[in-house]
Amino acid sequence: MPSRLPPFEPDLARASTLPAFTYTDEAILAAERERIFRRTWQPIAHAADLAAPGAYVTGDVDGAPVVVTRDTAGVLRGFHNVCRHRAGPVALGKGARKSLTCKYHGWTYALDGALLSTPELGDARDFDRSCHGLRPVRACVWGPIVFVNLDADAEPLERVLGAIPDETAGARLGAIPDETAGARLGAMRLVARKDYEIACNWKTYVENFLEGYHLPTVHPGLYKELDYDAYRVETHRLYSTQVAPIRRAPTEQAGARQYAPSGEGELEALYYWVFPNWMLNVYPDNMSLNIVLPLGVDRTLTVFEWFRHDGATPDAIERTIRFSDGIQLEDIEICEAVHRGLASGAYETGRFSTLRENGVHHFQALVHAHLTSAAR
Repeated sequence: MPSRLPPFEPDLARASTLPAFTYTDEAILAAERERIFRRTWQPIAHAADLAAPGAYVTGDVDGAPVVVTRDTAGVLRGFHNVCRHRAGPVALGKGARKSLTCKYHGWTYALDGALLSTPELGDARDFDRSCHGLRPVRACVWGPIVFVNLDADAEPLERVLGAIPDETAGARLGAIPDETAGARLGAMRLVARKDYEIACNWKTYVENFLEGYHLPTVHPGLYKELDYDAYRVETHRLYSTQVAPIRRAPTEQAGARQYAPSGEGELEALYYWVFPNWMLNVYPDNMSLNIVLPLGVDRTLTVFEWFRHDGATPDAIERTIRFSDGIQLEDIEICEAVHRGLASGAYETGRFSTLRENGVHHFQALVHAHLTSAAR
């Protein structure tokens, strides 16, 4: 139970890590689902699939089915994908429709959630159709991604993101047709997706992302690309940023490098993590979204989606994915080994590197705060 958690030390130099049982205890995961995942903004769809009036996309947030629509007036709306009659789904997959019809008994709803028809309901007394529309969830678009939040009282997405939209708008990305375009995230297109199922707790995977401490030992290929000595992690209220300048390479070595800055100007990789479970990786030629989803205390689904601007060749896309996939396989191997160590009984708690693990400490402090907050 969350009440078993010891106090969390805010001073990085004095702090100990979360205890091992928080990675293996079913009660902790249940509390995380209720107090973290169902109260935060979660990526659910792509903006391109909801561009036109009448479009809809379905998905789920920690097992709760949702549907997002673009109604006839062009307004983006989110709802629980649960019919008010007997809890059937009102939509499947994605597409375009003028209304949503339950797949169980045919109750029909407008794209703004209003209940339109109730076939063969009969003489139901004290039934006000206007009070039985779909239950709303909050929905918002940023860049090429649609987000939802099941918590009606949650703060707006733009406040959670802080400076990320401004910083990514100024990032240098290749294959942009004009010099003033910036990153133009909204104009990027999805080019590939890969799902990885990993034998570790979701927090183990997130914590691995949040530090560059393991780069020299786990990622020799990526280590060659990045200036490790200049690598820094900046923590903010509900997100953190990892800034990784890209090493310069002599001309004769450029062909062996994924990224090889030369001439004027500097290139850098930007790694953003937003509480609790999604990341944005901005490289000079692409952007990738990572979504980390708990399947159990010892199983995690990590979704990778790659976005590029138009003009990227199939060969360039394939090279990007191959490079990223190699890094991911290295991360999977170490995360699974760490989880075995956490579950071994030989480890209780550890200490943080004050030079390299401020991002992990920040994440664990947020997890602890949410788990120990009063339920509402």
